[in-house]
Amino acid sequence: MSWRPTYRSSKFRNVYGKVANREHCFEGVPITKNVHDNHFCAVNSKFLAIVTESAGGGSFVVIPVTQSGRIDPHHPKVCGHQGNVLDIKWNPFHENIIASCSEDSSVRIWEIPDSGLRRNMTEAVLELYGHSRRVGLIEWHPTSNGILFSAGYDYKILIWNLEIGEPVKMIDCHTDVILCMSFNTEGSLLTTSCKDKKLRVIEPRSGNVLQEANCKNHKVNRVVFLGNMKRLLTTGVSRWNTRQIALWDQEDLSIPLIEEEIDGLSGLLFPFYDADTHMLYLAGKGDGNIRYYEVTTEKPYLQYLMEFRSPTPQKGLGVMPKLGLDVGACEVFRFYKLVTLKGLIEPISMIVPRRSETYQEDIYPMTPGTEPALSADEWLSGTDRGKILVLDYSCRTPKFTHHDFQVAEAISPVLTSLKEGYSRPSKLVFKAPVKEKKSVVVNGIDLLENVPPRTENELLRMFFRQQDELRRLKDELAQKDVRIRQLELELNNLRNSPSNSNSNSAGSL
Repeated sequence: MSWRPTYRSSKFRNVYGKVANREHCFEGVPITKNVHDNHFCAVNSKFLAIVTESAGGGSFVVIPVTQSGRIDPHHPKVCGHQGNVLDIKWNPFHENIIASCSEDSSVRIWEIPDSGLRRNMTEAVLELYGHSRRVGLIEWHPTSNGILFSAGYDYKILIWNLEIGEPVKMIDCHTDVILCMSFNTEGSLLTTSCKDKKLRVIEPRSGNVLQEANCKNHKVNRVVFLGNMKRLLTTGVSRWNTRQIALWDQEDLSIPLIEEEIDGLSGLLFPFYDADTHMLYLAGKGDGNIRYYEVTTEKPYLQYLMEFRSPTPQKGLGVMPKLGLDVGACEVFRFYKLVTLKGLIEPISMIVPRRSETYQEDIYPMTPGTEPALSADEWLSGTDRGKILVLDYSCRTPKFTHHDFQVAEAISPVLTSLKEGYSRPSKLVFKAPVKEKKSVVVNGIDLLENVPPRTENELLRMFFRQQDELRRLKDELAQKDVRIRQLELELNNLRNSPSNSNSNSAGSL
């Protein structure tokens, strides 16, 4: 009976997906029809942001997560970009700050009021220009406050220090478009997948490539770090055009540890990893199902658990951070599924079935909170160390107290407990740097004020703006012509007036 799989006990083998009731879904949202391979959705415990379909530029809506139901067609939007928005990400340490990137080659930082948007927001608190082509990806640093990474179609990754509003580093080791970026837990390593069929592990502060894999048999599309396991997981396509996943050792990318074919569908596979439960979720673009596995450090490394099925296809998926989950319902993961045809955002909760209503400590370990471990300057100077709580096992009391914990230095983000700390508000305040306006004047023209258009939408906007300017100048010129004629008539009247003629005759006598 060797064909039977060995039984393996797991607390997550009965995890199931539960779709939210209709009243807890978000309806009537004009989800973008852009075919860029991103999720077009970002969520935290306060807000849900979705990239929308719009004309004459790019925009996205921001909705409080508690205001579900049908969305007003005239709901205010964030609409300052001049090109399509390609990616949005919430700041992990400040829930009111969101970053966006666009086809207009810019990255912008927005601050959303606590009560949500009351009117369209067009002015960003910070506009970042450094890429020469459109920007397709952005990622916040997982442990440092004020550090943002952006990847553009100019094959470069820029590291932005938002405290000064300037790029502080450029990673220029890619030869084609960057498809995906992912950090390890402490943010000391960055892995990227690229259209040049190479997988790279990079030290971000120096830009040095530590490991590189030339993926000929496994065409990599997406990559994710598996927490502190020193493993990478990639999704892609095999040489037979079947969807495939591969597991790699981050210190040796010469050959994958395992390769597993999923199916023969054509949609891109998005991987999501939960470091607290060691569960991996695979969701295909255009699919309706979500597969999930448990990741282990020993062979066979990936243990298939179950599959959530749905008849409606998904365009993208947003993921709620751990601090926004319903602990009382034993919810360990929550997706926000974008259904384009229906204009619907559908929450899907992954739940561990438990009968007890008490706090389940075994499925909710200490998790990264909203407090950054490092400042931007500390991380840029080479520091990776943050504070964590370490249990002192020398204590032999039957019940643990606060004296049994000690603060230690370790390579980790600042952790918090979901039992008491998940509702703790962040004390950070985002302050945009005051930047002096620079100008480069050539032949009387400010080149920074007259940037050439990069997209068709931007060209049209510039054309209509110039037409309005010409119309205004023509009206102003016509008014001045009328005024000149009036002044000439008044001058002639003064010359021909009787008093003027009498004075002239008296002067002649």
